[in-house]
Amino acid sequence: MQSIEIFVNGERFQVPSGGNVADMLEFLKIAPDRVAVEVNRILVRKRDWTSTIVAGGAHMEVVEFVGGG
Repeated sequence: MQSIEIFVNGERFQVPSGGNVADMLEFLKIAPDRVAVEVNRILVRKRDWTSTIVAGGAHMEVVEFVGGG
């Protein structure tokens, strides 16, 4: 399997090529329950995660929602 380099929250990662947003979260062991994801400065809706392919050199920002008060 070929790998590509992407950046997640500013950190460099080698990930399998051809993956979508959901695949990347799974590969990086990020729980998808309470996160928002941006790819190349564009917010990706959760319903679009499986249809949004992450290409080499992509910049992903993953923000986790934390409850509290």
